Amino acid sequence: MELDGKIALVTGGGSGLGAAAARAMAQAGAHVVLIGRTTAQMDDVAASIRDAGGKALTLKADISDEAQMKAAFARIGSEYGRLDIVFANAGINGVWAPIDELTYDEWNETQRINLGGTFLTAHLSVPLMKQNGGSFIITSSINGTRTFTLPGASAYSTSKAGQVAFGQMLAIELAQYRIRVNIICPGAIKTEIGDNTTQRNNERALVPAIFPRGKVPLTNGKPGTAEQVADLVVFLGSDRSSHISGTPIWIDGAQSLLI
Repeated sequence: MELDGKIALVTGGGSGLGAAAARAMAQAGAHVVLIGRTTAQMDDVAASIRDAGGKALTLKADISDEAQMKAAFARIGSEYGRLDIVFANAGINGVWAPIDELTYDEWNETQRINLGGTFLTAHLSVPLMKQNGGSFIITSSINGTRTFTLPGASAYSTSKAGQVAFGQMLAIELAQYRIRVNIICPGAIKTEIGDNTTQRNNERALVPAIFPRGKVPLTNGKPGTAEQVADLVVFLGSDRSSHISGTPIWIDGAQSLLI
């Protein structure tokens, strides 16, 4: 119960990495708050946490909508008065298309959700974390940080690279408040994020065949699991990572070293 008594927020907590992290942190003793756009999914996750003896609260909000996020954080503030762990996980793959076909609106939508949503999560979380310190964790990706071979994913990869820079800036700014900021960069993980991906004429943006296409060496090509990422989130949220901040952590079974 290394997170016993801590208040942990998870954005995008209704599925994938968010759901797995929420369950893992609840199992470790945290009281978990889920923020997301899909109430039914979050309610299912919260129910599974409560059924296992944990505590969970669900709040519906689009992470890129300032008014909705302010309302959600007002509830968190009145309910708990603090946050100890924040997992800024919600995001989209968006539209993957050749740069001459990708529209400005499609580009902006990806940045609005992935970067804008991460900004709003931090902007509103920090006032609740300053007094006691804590851990702020961002989900980025190997794409845009160590690999650049997803055809047509220029908007997505740029948003992921931006999250690393944002997290490292925050690590310096927030160290005075004992708030640690780290960035996890998953490789191939089996989740539902592909459901919000639109791919259009990607063959025109394929990486030339002379470059090797990496698999996952550690697992003979199999993707990792959301639960493996959740274990990392619990570690980064716990006191065992008390001297780690400003650090991108790739969790990909060495996949990105081959690409």
